[in-house]
Amino acid sequence: MRKHPVLTYVVKRIFVYVLTIVGAFTVAFMFFHLVPGDPIAAYVQSMEQQYAYKVPDAESVIAAYRRMMGLDGTLWDQYVAYLRNILRFEMGPSFLSFPTPAEKYIFRALPWTVGLLGTATVVSAVIGFLLGGIVGWRREARLSGVLTNAALAFSQIPPYFMALGLLFTFAYGLAWLPRRGAFDPAVSKAFTWPFIKSVLRHSILPALSLIVISVSGWLISTRSLVISILGEDYLLFGKAKGLKDGYILSRYVLRNAMLPQVTGLALSLGFVLNGAFLVEYLFVYPGLGTLFLNSISMLDYNLVQGIMLMSITLVLTATLLVDLLLPLVDPRVTYGARS
Repeated sequence: MRKHPVLTYVVKRIFVYVLTIVGAFTVAFMFFHLVPGDPIAAYVQSMEQQYAYKVPDAESVIAAYRRMMGLDGTLWDQYVAYLRNILRFEMGPSFLSFPTPAEKYIFRALPWTVGLLGTATVVSAVIGFLLGGIVGWRREARLSGVLTNAALAFSQIPPYFMALGLLFTFAYGLAWLPRRGAFDPAVSKAFTWPFIKSVLRHSILPALSLIVISVSGWLISTRSLVISILGEDYLLFGKAKGLKDGYILSRYVLRNAMLPQVTGLALSLGFVLNGAFLVEYLFVYPGLGTLFLNSISMLDYNLVQGIMLMSITLVLTATLLVDLLLPLVDPRVTYGARS
């Protein structure tokens, strides 16, 4: 294997990825089974309270539900059934609309979350990187100080608090933008300009809630990287050669600051499902965040578990891709040195 460092590197990273994902799924399984209470019994009890009558033969109903959801038998039997269902991409029936499969709800909500949070993550990374580079390069300017202090303040604000401020200001106060939903119910759901325009208008406020906070974090980190680069010898050499400041900033400073930020962007995209559940819920956006919180309130065991497993998979996959692609992005990193 020493003759093939690239293959060794890839095999090791994939092995660690598989081992980590199996361990993470096992921890998630144990977490749900260590939580006190019986989700099936709680679901039947909620039916009794909602419809104000006793469920006939409740014990038989509970037993049938437990068999259907793989919650009967020993803990080992449940674990084997759990892994078997994951390999089949099956999460079992959902309580929200029994017996609709839970994965159907997840895949229906996933495009809305990826579209909103993925776009917001990329936009905020680009804006924050460019602003951070300029602020770090012109760190003595008064505007740079103002932007840095503003970024430090905004970075401490939770996204859901920013969402509330934007919601009360632009939706309820000024009535400029929609308050809830992903599109106007009066517009037919089709790939047409009226529908696309409605989706864009409804996504402005939740996207801004995330972008304003994320831009602040990217600005601060990029500024720190740029300031650490400014004392390097190759910059002094470039200035001695008579290169213009704009050329040095774009070709030398930002290119070197970009490498660690590319890694950060990849990991941020991996955490895209985790970052804005409350923001989606506040705007009643039909993504995984709203679905996750609704499923918790309904004690929908399979939906909660499915969303958590998808989040774990996305984060670990993003980490694997970063490990595999980093030597290609950064020539200073070699497969042999990291394997």
